[in-house]
Amino acid sequence: MLTLIKKIFTWWNRDTFGTRLYTIFFGRFVGKDEFGNKYYESKKGKRWVIYSDEIDASKIPVEWFSWMHFTTNKIENDHNFKKYDWQKPHRPNLTGTDSAYYPNKNKNVTEKKYKSWKK
Repeated sequence: MLTLIKKIFTWWNRDTFGTRLYTIFFGRFVGKDEFGNKYYESKKGKRWVIYSDEIDASKIPVEWFSWMHFTTNKIENDHNFKKYDWQKPHRPNLTGTDSAYYPNKNKNVTEKKYKSWKK
């Protein structure tokens, strides 16, 4: 019962009840990425994604980003999208997490790199 109420009234739990109904009646399943996100398209050309767990737009890989933003109409991973050896795997935005990048994490922050003016 609680999950049904969450589904109806909250948008941060993957999708709402209205989105689920719209997807069932008007959505055409286009594909799924390596994170488990599912991509849909309507007959009018509207495109949307239903995330597998937490909603975060930075979790859309580059292969699907261009499709979502109408840069191209083909899905790259269906057309042998070749990744080079020097390309890193896609990672979502880690800002605000423990894995975020902190430039002064291991340095002594109190050390000054300049001299103050003396009177």
